[in-house]
Amino acid sequence: MQRSYVLKARAKTQEETRQRIVASAAELHEEIGAKATTISAIAERAGVQRLTVYRHFSDESELFTACTTYWLHLNPLPDPSAWAQLSGMRKCREALSALYAYYRKTERMWEMAHRDEPDVPALKPPMDRFRDYLSEIADDLAKNLAPTRNTRKAVSVTLAHILRFTTWQSLATEGLTDDGMARLACDWLASVERR
Repeated sequence: MQRSYVLKARAKTQEETRQRIVASAAELHEEIGAKATTISAIAERAGVQRLTVYRHFSDESELFTACTTYWLHLNPLPDPSAWAQLSGMRKCREALSALYAYYRKTERMWEMAHRDEPDVPALKPPMDRFRDYLSEIADDLAKNLAPTRNTRKAVSVTLAHILRFTTWQSLATEGLTDDGMARLACDWLASVERR
């Protein structure tokens, strides 16, 4: 009985240590970026030795997977079911408003991730998953708009562009609200659709 209790207590302590490491990595990735984040910095922030980090995570990819899962749990992506029942430009505007509000709330992490992706191979899988998420939204919105054969490509390209974080970031520097940016993007999309 005593041995079972000790093993459970030890497992709980190990899980708490693992979570501190993951949280520390996520904080550093958001503050200074993945490229500048070292194992030593993660260990120091988590209050552990470097070796402890390596005991919990055999490689950078494993740490990034845990870090991404943790961060997305705290900052879930907008759920497309929130605008699924809408149609036309109203659906596009709701989707963009939700996504743009999300970008504003999580701007620092996305800025760091986009900046560091070319130099940090472990960032590619989570960024690819995010691009797949945006692509699914773009496909759904394009089907909803039902462009003609002549406008299909232009609508798809426009949707892909206006859903990107970098597009939101560029518009945000102009001082527009998220809703204002969504209206502007939908006006652009509507003009493409009418061509």
